[in-house]
Amino acid sequence: MTQPSDFTELLTRKVLETRADAILAADLDGIIRFWNPGAVRIFGFTEHQALGQSLDIIVPEKQRARHWEGWEGVIQTGRSRYAADERLAVPAMTSDGRRISVEFTILILHDQYGEIAGIGAIMRDVTTRFNELRELRMKSAGLRSV
Repeated sequence: MTQPSDFTELLTRKVLETRADAILAADLDGIIRFWNPGAVRIFGFTEHQALGQSLDIIVPEKQRARHWEGWEGVIQTGRSRYAADERLAVPAMTSDGRRISVEFTILILHDQYGEIAGIGAIMRDVTTRFNELRELRMKSAGLRSV
């Protein structure tokens, strides 16, 4: 019979191996240290290409200053309004330079001493939904101006 700790280990491994959502983690300097199959599918970078690279490979240039400002705030305070129970929707970039829309939740990673060791994220590609909503808003705005 599978023990609860074994079951948790099985579940953890399967969650991290998912292709449905990107799961990634970066150290304090924003260098990617974990990149799951979902991240490969969504962003197009292989694990080998992503590991050791800055998060800048997926953050569009126009959003980088804001991204790193938020990153530093989380590292300094240990808090984010997007941790645990809220999602943030932002633009992202794929390996071929396409812009996509992603929603993500931040996971603040602590070492055995309770110090922040890095930040993880669970990300979902919501490009189709984002584009559909934008189109509906534009149609709605057009109807109101008539």
